Amino acid sequence: METFRFRLMNTDILLAAQGTPARIAEGFEEAQQFIHASEGRFSRFSGQSELSELNRSAGTPFQASPDLFSVLGLAQRFFHQTRGLFDPSILPDLLRAGYDRSMDLLRQQGAAPLFESLLAGEHPSFSEMELDERRGMILLPPGMALDLGGIAKGWIAEQAALILSEFSSACAVNAGGDMFLVGLPEGEDQWPVAIEDPLQPENDLTTLRVDPGAVATSTVTKRVWKQEEKQRHHLIDPRTGEPAVTDWLSVTVIAPHTYEAEVFAKALLIGGPQESEEIARKCGTQFSYLAVDHDRKIWGPQKSLEYINVH
Repeated sequence: METFRFRLMNTDILLAAQGTPARIAEGFEEAQQFIHASEGRFSRFSGQSELSELNRSAGTPFQASPDLFSVLGLAQRFFHQTRGLFDPSILPDLLRAGYDRSMDLLRQQGAAPLFESLLAGEHPSFSEMELDERRGMILLPPGMALDLGGIAKGWIAEQAALILSEFSSACAVNAGGDMFLVGLPEGEDQWPVAIEDPLQPENDLTTLRVDPGAVATSTVTKRVWKQEEKQRHHLIDPRTGEPAVTDWLSVTVIAPHTYEAEVFAKALLIGGPQESEEIARKCGTQFSYLAVDHDRKIWGPQKSLEYINVH
């Protein structure tokens, strides 16, 4: 299987495909171009992106592209399915915690001073966003600003994999742990997918065997920074407006779609053991999950544990 690696969306991206070399090279180029264009649409770090235009329009109707409207429709559904643990309107809290520029720049330059983030501010509920499907219009209430980083990344990874599949017999796209798998590698009856050790990412804890579809992992140990002497990470708990305090270090979700896997990996990681079972049972979306705790022990429903390759 041929591979192609590059960095976009402030994350490492891996494309993998099998087939004829010329067709695969063409597919790699098409998929990369799509990811690059999508980053320009969904990035909150570019003042020229469509998402930034939407955030500046809060209080007035905004004519959205079909892609942005589609992702926001998904976001609205998952906000309710996760009982608000997935909430794109936490952008003001992310900024307050120091995540006010891309992760690459944040690691180079450091975060804003801690005194700017002592108190979580009030902002409108994401449930107040209005979507007019007939006209493709979005209305954010005054004071709302959105970060679509995770769900957009999952959506982009899946769309890129579908593009790549037109040039290959089997392929995968992995965008920083959000992956979509199409077909099966030659000689395999399932895809092998490793679960990293959250404390030592160069090591794997185990390997899953999964069917074509989506796998996503969310962790509190990768996108981290210091605000003065305080350790911060990018997963904001909407209930507190602060980086989540959780019993788990990472959650991996297996689902039909990458945006589903990404959203529920994040929501379950924030919610921890207390919330996860109930969300999985009542949300209306079918998925399996495995969580890694601070002792590197893997937790999950019995059906989910069956994905672990014990051979």
